[in-house]
Amino acid sequence: MQKLVKLKHQVLNLLNPAGDFVALLPIRLLMAYEFGSAGLKKLDGTNWFGRIQDNFLFPFNHVPVEISWFMATWVEILGGICLFFGLFTRFWAFSLIIVSVVAISGVHWPDNWNSLSELWQGYAITNKGFGNYRVPLLFIAMLFPLIFTGAGKLSIDHILAKRFS
Repeated sequence: MQKLVKLKHQVLNLLNPAGDFVALLPIRLLMAYEFGSAGLKKLDGTNWFGRIQDNFLFPFNHVPVEISWFMATWVEILGGICLFFGLFTRFWAFSLIIVSVVAISGVHWPDNWNSLSELWQGYAITNKGFGNYRVPLLFIAMLFPLIFTGAGKLSIDHILAKRFS
């Protein structure tokens, strides 16, 4: 039994310091890829926000669609780049949560639902009449740790904090 306890402590002594460096890295890299690629698709695509602008949350439903498209495109691209490097991570994670909430309201939320069980059917990858807010909701959940803990030690944020503190 003591050997197991000793082994546990040895493993934890290796994992705990490594966690400060790598625990948030997969989340950062995945979110950087997802938002960056979505922004690049918008950069090369045509603006379809005009069809859904009425579904956006206030005040985004009153912003001209050209400005909304521009902002969404560049927040996704710049946010993706900065998450990749861990630069201003908390700001970009918060900004991407706003983009995701607006995306859920504009694109992914079901048009009509009469009960929580119908709303729950929208927690899906495919849209069969009940919305498909699962992926953006998962993105929001993945961005929250970045807001509250930052990018981790393997980031430009950490280098800047050490340099200027």
